[in-house]
Amino acid sequence: MSKYEPLWRYLKENKKDSYKLSYEEIKNILGFDIDHSFLTYKKESKEYGYEVGKISMKEKTVMFNKI
Repeated sequence: MSKYEPLWRYLKENKKDSYKLSYEEIKNILGFDIDHSFLTYKKESKEYGYEVGKISMKEKTVMFNKI
C-alpha cells in the first residue's frame, strides 16, 4: 500500500472531473506534507482514474484530472 493511497481514494470517492487541491488540503487528507517523493508516486493516481496535472510551487496547489 502506497503512503499516498488515502489521497487517491479521496479523488476516486468524490468523483469530480478535476480537483485543484492546496498542499494544506492534501496534508489534511494524508496526515503529512507532500514531499519530493510525490513526483515518483503520482503515477499511481492513474490506477484510481486520475492523473496529476499542474503542480504549482508558487500557488502551492496540485491539479488532478479525471482520465
